[in-house]
Amino acid sequence: MKSIFVGILACALTAQSAVAAEGSKPAGKADAKQLERGRYLLTVGSCNDCHTAGFAPSDGKVPEKDWLLGDSNVGFRGPWGTTYATNLRLSLSKMSEAQWIRYAKNLKVRPPMPWFNLNQWTEADLRAFYQYVRSLGPAGKLARAADAPGAEPKTAVIQWPAPPGK
Repeated sequence: MKSIFVGILACALTAQSAVAAEGSKPAGKADAKQLERGRYLLTVGSCNDCHTAGFAPSDGKVPEKDWLLGDSNVGFRGPWGTTYATNLRLSLSKMSEAQWIRYAKNLKVRPPMPWFNLNQWTEADLRAFYQYVRSLGPAGKLARAADAPGAEPKTAVIQWPAPPGK
């Protein structure tokens, strides 16, 4: 279970705060090697485990066209409330590459996103990830907004951290 949470490295962007006032521009033309690197980072970062509905429970058998659309059906619940995995394709479609790099380097969001790992990625890796995600095209809808602490979620949840064993 821990690997699922550690693996969402590059992935919990909150769409509401992701877009800076300077607007966005389309991604530059990425070559095949750059896109392959971005896809690799997405895979080893386990971003799909949270940001692609049904990915982990299906042993990764979700078509690539459905990757990174967020998940409003399962939340992560803890003292901060309940958070839902963001639709990264929509979020990154609203950012320029430079905005994404600044955002990723300064990211600090609620659990279970390991933002402290993403902050350590190199600029080259962040560019490759951005270009790969942008190559998928914007799709889907915004993920469900977080539930406030103490609010009863209307979806299935994963308790984070897990309750102590008995």
